[in-house]
Amino acid sequence: MKIVLYQPDIAQNLGAAMRLCACFDVSLAVIEPCGFPLTNKALRRTAMDYAANIELIRYKNWEEFVDSQAKQGGRTPRALPRGRIVLLSTKASTDITDFEFRANDILLFGQESAGVPEEVHQASHERIYIPISKNTRSLNLVSSASIALFEALRQTA
Repeated sequence: MKIVLYQPDIAQNLGAAMRLCACFDVSLAVIEPCGFPLTNKALRRTAMDYAANIELIRYKNWEEFVDSQAKQGGRTPRALPRGRIVLLSTKASTDITDFEFRANDILLFGQESAGVPEEVHQASHERIYIPISKNTRSLNLVSSASIALFEALRQTA
């Protein structure tokens, strides 16, 4: 299981995601550019003492991420045997409670301000959403990641 953040806007969310991944022993990847300076000093400050307990992978952009996944799987991104890209999106049509996770899934989360562009939607193997009140727009990024990761780990344990 891996969490991937697509161009996060808020440094504190990255820090919280690092803590989440450390607590559940999963790796974290960030697809840049970010909406904040992503320096080693900033990472140490935002992640506190959790940074030493996770694998943080950085990609310069979406294309580098896709290329790395294709190389790992030896195929095109849509046919990766090593893991499906599962996009969490308010625009998805599959409810998380109706979805069957696999142990090697890659949980992808978009920008806090804008989600992900259409090309990322199209490149994702699966698109799911977390049901929330009709009177609200969305959950916080790390709240969504926590719910999705816990459900994925619960199903695949």
